Amino acid sequence: MSDTPARHSRRGLVIPFAIVGLLLAAWAGWWFYLSGQVQERLATQIEALRADGWRVSHEPVSVSGWPFRTRVAFPAADIVAPSGHGVAAPELVAEASAWNPGHWVVLAPDGLILTRAGKGQVAVEGEALRLSVSHLRDRFPDLRIELARPTFTPVAGADPFPLASAERIELYTRPHLTDGEAATDEMDVLFRLTDGRGRTGGPVEGATREGRLSAEVEATIEQASRLRGMDSAGVFASWTAAGGRFTAVQGRLQAGESSARISSDALWAREDGRLEGRLALTAERPGDAIAGLAGSRSGAVNRVGAAGAAAAASVQGERPIDLVLLFSEGRTWLGPFALAPAPKLF
Repeated sequence: MSDTPARHSRRGLVIPFAIVGLLLAAWAGWWFYLSGQVQERLATQIEALRADGWRVSHEPVSVSGWPFRTRVAFPAADIVAPSGHGVAAPELVAEASAWNPGHWVVLAPDGLILTRAGKGQVAVEGEALRLSVSHLRDRFPDLRIELARPTFTPVAGADPFPLASAERIELYTRPHLTDGEAATDEMDVLFRLTDGRGRTGGPVEGATREGRLSAEVEATIEQASRLRGMDSAGVFASWTAAGGRFTAVQGRLQAGESSARISSDALWAREDGRLEGRLALTAERPGDAIAGLAGSRSGAVNRVGAAGAAAAASVQGERPIDLVLLFSEGRTWLGPFALAPAPKLF
């Protein structure tokens, strides 16, 4: 009888390491395939934009983030649409999880420059400037723009910008749901401004009496598919020509000590881009805001009309009052008083 000890197979030790090695190899293959696809599609998209009249320039793009993320660095980015609106940044960074390449977050870590057609440029800086987009295969993707503590500084020679700073600015869009289904050509949009401060001498500073402006407004955009065309007239031009409207508009404004709940069945734009329609307000202390607007040094404000509207509103004192803002003939009216030009979409 032999006393030689039994030899145990080491296969049980090798198999787990082999499985992990195969998984790592497969994941590496997937990551490099994904990064290659991202670079290829980015190059194709840039060429398509250029063919449509966009001006796009940048330094060489780099892709990193192994193993769990795909990070695309887009240095010295300068993107200008045919309308003349554009954005430039020392660097734009787009990131997505490697296991969810349909959800991207775009960051401007060093700030950016917004170009406003016919009005010049404004520098935007802040703690965080980011855009998030997901559900890219849907008819309308979910879009989120978030600016944390942004500041706005017009570049030399540019027109003034209404805001100097804000605590937060947010814009969200998603498909409008009917019975739980996104079956219509409609999109829901939510805009939120928190503690905005107006530029010195501007209408926001005047309306808030050097206080802060906050707003939360939501609406449904009809004919939303027509917003995709960014031609020389701007994204809203073809939408307006197709009969696009903002419907189910509602929200709340806070301007210094004045506040208002707002609502409208429908708002739209004229051929020149000026807003049209009626906006109902249930306002508290509106006279303060209107009087401050009348006292601002903005050339866009009709001081005589604003002063008349302030005097009429002050009769109510501090009691809530129902008002109607009318956007008509390119102007913003409060009763018989023309306050300022109507907001311009394009």
